[in-house]
Parts: sequence; C-alpha cells; structure tokens
Amino acid sequence: MISRSAFPQWNESDARARLTSLIREHDGPVLLCLQDVQMVYGFVPTAAVELIAELCNVSRADVTGVLTFYADLRTTPPPAIPVRLCAAEACQAVGGRALAQAWQQACDQDDQLAVDTGVDEPIFCLGNCALGPAAMVGGQLMGRATVMSLKERVAGIRDGGRSSVGGES
Repeated sequence: MISRSAFPQWNESDARARLTSLIREHDGPVLLCLQDVQMVYGFVPTAAVELIAELCNVSRADVTGVLTFYADLRTTPPPAIPVRLCAAEACQAVGGRALAQAWQQACDQDDQLAVDTGVDEPIFCLGNCALGPAAMVGGQLMGRATVMSLKERVAGIRDGGRSSVGGES
C-alpha cells in the first residue's frame, strides 16, 4: 500500500508563522497564502481559509472567492498518485478525449486504481504537444499516454519506483 504521508498534517501555529512572514513581504497576499498552504499541506483545509482571512484582514468570503476561482487550488487532500490528463487542443486532436473516457472507465472498474489516483483533474497544456496525448502522473510528465502506460506508471510509483514503461517523457 502507498503511503499518503507526503504532506504533513495541518498545523495552525506552523501555518500562522509561515503566512505571517509571507504577508510582511507582499501586498494583497491572499493568493500567495493559499498557494503556500497548498504547497505545504497538499490542499487548503477549511481552517486555513479562516486563518488567511484573519491574517490578511479580509473576509472569509474573499478568501473563498480566490480559492474557488483558481482550478489548481484544492480543498481536499490530493490522491496518493495524482493522474492529470492534458485537455488542450493538440492532445485532443490525437486522442486525448478518448483517453480520458477510457481512463475513467479503467478507474470505474478498478477500485484500488480509483483510490490511488483520484478523479482525473484535466490540465491544459503540459508543453508536450508533439508527444500527445500527454499526462502528468505523480508529478512526472508522460507522453503518448495510453490506459496501459498510465496503469504501468501508477504501478511503478505504487511499488516505490518511478516507472517509465509504456510512455515517453
């Protein structure tokens, strides 16, 4: 089984110290604070919204507005091995939509795969257009992705290595 401890547990006093320092250096730092919390904890917990609102002297609604506007900010812990499939036009032209549907079907049929990788969160252009469809698996770029190569990469990461079988980076 994969360890889900890539990120520390939410700690308000540590977050307060980090964010207070960040706020001193920047004007209008709500987005920077949200990004910092996500970088450290993997997502933005509900408690962080209140803390950021307090430290930035804005309302929780203001912080929530920024949080929900940016697609890369998340309010739930990330999966152990996130899989993001490119949804940009170049990848769509070489089978990206079909890959996304087939990947969803594979996750629907394999509960452990679904748990390990979470729901596909589309990403728009990974800069790997010549090797589309492109994917990001566990933070690693992958070209010419297929369901089989995605499964192999996930299995390689699950088993402790960064498998490069079945796709070009």
